[in-house]
Amino acid sequence: MPVKAVLFDLDGTLVDSAEDMYMALNLALTEVAYPVVSHALVTTWVGNGIEMLVKRSLSGDFHVNPDLPKPTVAYALERFQFHYAQIVGEYAALYPNVNTGLAALTHLPKAIVTNKNRIFTEQLLSKLGIAHYFSVLVCGDDTDKKPNPAALLLACEKLCVQPHEVMMVGDSKSDILAAHAADINVIALTYGYHQGQNLQDLNPQYLLDGFLDIIPALMN
Repeated sequence: MPVKAVLFDLDGTLVDSAEDMYMALNLALTEVAYPVVSHALVTTWVGNGIEMLVKRSLSGDFHVNPDLPKPTVAYALERFQFHYAQIVGEYAALYPNVNTGLAALTHLPKAIVTNKNRIFTEQLLSKLGIAHYFSVLVCGDDTDKKPNPAALLLACEKLCVQPHEVMMVGDSKSDILAAHAADINVIALTYGYHQGQNLQDLNPQYLLDGFLDIIPALMN
């Protein structure tokens, strides 16, 4: 079945954005008197939305401490959003060949499906100059976050295509599980933010090393 549209994850797939989040997180953590965290840790926590990212940073671990004080979580989240809004896109960069690859796929309708909130998604796409490639954005505050399949199915609806006519391109467990649940084929990229997961174990249809490698897979 020819691919009629492509769904792209954002952070870790198109954009290396961890530096922005790392800086905003540590500013927020300082304001709530919690220890700052390393850039390396932040790269392992990205992928499940900003609330989960903040909770992991407060816990100092991928697994969230269930006893985190709710007022602290709420204030840290508010401060993270404030700081992130000031710097989103300032230190982020497209992964190699993303612009070239997206330009080569102009014949296919494309959507972003991300767990990032819409306001930050739009800022980031605009700052990096790739917003024009995408006719649809489905963001973390539009519907249930990945790995729930709802976001992918909403993107299909907006693109006027059926799930079996679509390919998902992502870098994480959440992307692969959401695609499987939506009955959508998925390309997993070996770079990005894997949260320590071996993506091969999750049985994506393709496991590819570079962004340009997706082009022949989409043309099959």
